[in-house]
Amino acid sequence: MKIVVIGGTGLIGKKVVARLVAQGHEVVAASPATGVNSLTGEGLAQALSGAQVVVDVANSPSFEARAVLEFFETSGRNLAAAEKAAGVAHHVALSVVGTDKLKQSGYFRAKTAQEDLIRKADIPYTIVRSTQFLEFLGGIVQSAGQDDTIALPPALFQPIASDDVAHAVADAALAAPLNGIAYIAGPERFRMSDLVQRYLKGIGDTRRVVADPAARYFDAELKEDTLVPEGEARLGRIRFEDWLPSQAK
Repeated sequence: MKIVVIGGTGLIGKKVVARLVAQGHEVVAASPATGVNSLTGEGLAQALSGAQVVVDVANSPSFEARAVLEFFETSGRNLAAAEKAAGVAHHVALSVVGTDKLKQSGYFRAKTAQEDLIRKADIPYTIVRSTQFLEFLGGIVQSAGQDDTIALPPALFQPIASDDVAHAVADAALAAPLNGIAYIAGPERFRMSDLVQRYLKGIGDTRRVVADPAARYFDAELKEDTLVPEGEARLGRIRFEDWLPSQAK
């Protein structure tokens, strides 16, 4: 098949591309770096010509509420129009576990808008909702501040390695559309505050994490199970302790 990966040069995208190419498919790594811009529409028609599947793993360059909403809404509309014109038979999008429970966050309101556009586009689809990437632990630390003590909620947390995410997304691209949501998560559950402390220790960062139930996660309050899948989920194989050495300074 011809498969177009929107965001195909990013962390997840390049791994999805590599996996699909290795299985013999014609794959277009579409991103502004390769002349394809879902936000402006540049290059979309040419990239999607003859494609059977489009995989959208692109992310907004800004997490500011207005900017991220504009990114996902505009990109979503541009993709839907280009896919209809090209006769694309399956749209696969990467989203986040808990998106519908985190409306206090501008980022997650934007992801909800993206999912709604996909459902209404009249194109067969699969939404893959993933737990947070292990590679995103540093971003969580940064979002919590730069003080010597970092306050994070002790909510349940089941992060997944980007290699496992790419594997699941590539498999979704080759399967029949679900016209629904598939959940993926890491193989282990932790408390967010506990795991981030282990992560900091593992990379040689001496800061201390304090478990604070009132601490916010990207402006949103977390309940015990907000960030873990509901019901059945495909679990990755890479455990935190096996992933951590690759992050050491």
